[in-house]
Amino acid sequence: MMRVLVAYASDRGGTAEIAEWVGTTLRRMGVEAEVRRAGEVTALDGYDAVVVGGALYAGRWHGEARRFVRRHAGALERVPVWLFSSGPLDRSAGEREIEPVRGVAKLARRVGARGHATFGGRLTADAEGFLASRIARQSAGDYRDRDRVAEWAAGIARELQHVAV
Repeated sequence: MMRVLVAYASDRGGTAEIAEWVGTTLRRMGVEAEVRRAGEVTALDGYDAVVVGGALYAGRWHGEARRFVRRHAGALERVPVWLFSSGPLDRSAGEREIEPVRGVAKLARRVGARGHATFGGRLTADAEGFLASRIARQSAGDYRDRDRVAEWAAGIARELQHVAV
């Protein structure tokens, strides 16, 4: 059975939930998936593939996700890798494919990622912090699409089944 790490970086929990949705779909499709916070992962030994997700803040991928990919770049180059971003606080991610932001695209090329998806984000109306509270006044809401996440993760599982054969 393929063993996959789903590592995520999230401050407010929305990206963590997306990572859990990815893990759940992978497990439903017969893949052993472990979901962990990116900053807690010290080694990639024993994983056959990796999915890395990070929240987008002001057009940049979460720092913990960037550090994870840089720290483990050598190991990531040797296994299938997929990346995801979460963040648009509108319906755009559900209406069209959104290319990864420049920094994520660069990291994807560095490790030879097989794919990337951008999913809508989530920001509660009572978000704390100067910038978050200002953004929440205009864009609070949950723009994540669980079905789209599951469809993307199912595609990863299908691709892993071909790799395992």
